Amino acid sequence: MPLHVFGYGSLMWRPGFSFQTRQFATLRGRHRRLCVLSHVHRGTPARPGLVMGLDRGGACRGVLFEVGDGDRDDVVAYLRAREQVTFVYQERGVPVRCDDGSLVDALTYVVDRE
Repeated sequence: MPLHVFGYGSLMWRPGFSFQTRQFATLRGRHRRLCVLSHVHRGTPARPGLVMGLDRGGACRGVLFEVGDGDRDDVVAYLRAREQVTFVYQERGVPVRCDDGSLVDALTYVVDRE
């Protein structure tokens, strides 16, 4: 079974991993927001900058990537290294609606409000 990854920020234009297909999709119940302070991607430890996160409520348009079985483990390891640097995101499986109307479970990273 292929892995699906939902990208809502820089993953949309710079995924950094191999994929078989790419299509637009919508995630309901989460919205894109500048709500994460980061010294890794913006700013410094003394003055962190804001980066995107998926927060509660609303809806978010993004890109759904389909990853082949042979690349699954490498892609998940890559995403964890990229998205979990400061542990401000939670890895989640979420249902996303593709533009063709199909519903797909996808891996994404949401804001950890704790």
